[in-house]
Amino acid sequence: MYKDWLGNTVTAASDATLAGIDDFLQGYLGYEVKAAAIFAAADADADCAIANAYAAICNMYMETPEAPALAKSYIERAEAAAPKASRREQMATKAVRAWVDGDIPATLSLSNEMAQEFPRELAIAKTCQYHLFNLGDSPGMLRVATSIRDANIDLPYMHGMLAFAYEQCHFLDEAERSARHAIALKRKEPWAHHALAHVLLTQGRIREGVDFLEDVKDSWTDLNSFMLTHNFWHLGLYYISLGAYDKVLALYDEHVWGVWKEYSQDQIGAVSLLMRLELVGVDIGDRWTEVGHYLKARSRDVVQPFLSMQYLYGLARAGGPEADELMRHIREHAAEAPAFVREAWAQVALPACEGLLAHARGDCETCVRKLGAAMPRMLEIGGSHAQRDLFDQVLLDATIRSGRLIAAQRMLELRRQWEPNGVPLNTALAGIYEGLGLPREAARAAERAKLAMAG
Repeated sequence: MYKDWLGNTVTAASDATLAGIDDFLQGYLGYEVKAAAIFAAADADADCAIANAYAAICNMYMETPEAPALAKSYIERAEAAAPKASRREQMATKAVRAWVDGDIPATLSLSNEMAQEFPRELAIAKTCQYHLFNLGDSPGMLRVATSIRDANIDLPYMHGMLAFAYEQCHFLDEAERSARHAIALKRKEPWAHHALAHVLLTQGRIREGVDFLEDVKDSWTDLNSFMLTHNFWHLGLYYISLGAYDKVLALYDEHVWGVWKEYSQDQIGAVSLLMRLELVGVDIGDRWTEVGHYLKARSRDVVQPFLSMQYLYGLARAGGPEADELMRHIREHAAEAPAFVREAWAQVALPACEGLLAHARGDCETCVRKLGAAMPRMLEIGGSHAQRDLFDQVLLDATIRSGRLIAAQRMLELRRQWEPNGVPLNTALAGIYEGLGLPREAARAAERAKLAMAG
């Protein structure tokens, strides 16, 4: 009888299979490249249901229209082996099959059931959080994490899962405590680093955030491309707030873009950071051209609305015809998407995409009208607070450029409540107050920006 690293019974044929499963579990929870060892383990042991189900999970994380086809052979082998496997392995196989088939509600139902019955099955619990995140269901993310907390209290990864769920629910104190506890248990816990980066940014603790990420970045070794590039992306957000734009460009060139240029999350990280730099007036050179080259393959990609929105903007800024092709597919998909996400596509993603495409092409009036209508429901398209803030910034830019200074003043002052000393924010406010005939307020905003840049 084999048991995996977490103590779960495994129906496996060899020590090598178990080693591959353990590498997957540790790599998956720790965002390390060794998770890919599951493919060799599954290929060598067709009779191990859980190894093949885990391999299918890895394929599905490609987040492409082709991912289900890539996962097909693994999930079919898992199903063939399932009758001789344990109940946990059988349930995991069914949960992954539902994902491959696009039935996310069934995946979530099975995953929540497993959390109650098998709380040490962290791969399925982690995947459950991923799906809930993509649906904008942060309370669901927290519910899953708290349901398995007591059974996994010894694991740093558990506290990292809790920290991000707390943060997405706006329980910032709880999120910080959980993240710091995870890091105390294991300094190299990049998901906890990520959660704490969210907290510090949300609270406007900009220099503290820079110091923290600069301190722990030496531990980001052997990470998968998403976690590595995304944590550096977070560092870039802090440096934008400080007006250190040369540092952001260096982070982009050295750490955010170039690890795995074909991967969805690396692509949207690049698009998002370039957008943010342009929104604060930075000349990014010809960087859109290369990103656009890799985004051409996304011209029919409507796997997730949050991803498609950023693919669209990047394609538009790159200047090719693929942006219009993707926009057509988004319109078509909005009318025929599965019921559980149809409203998110039709009533949120579609108008938001129309607004984003307009902004990328300089039509700020259409952007304000279309993107503005979608903003109150933007949570439904997935992504984190920090990621979705990009769309607030696009709307703000369109509001300013279309001459709506009164509306822009209100938007900026609301942002200043949580980012009081942001350089781009106060620079923009200085211009707005000049336009509104308030030179004293303009001078105060300009001084705040100057002091923040001086450190």
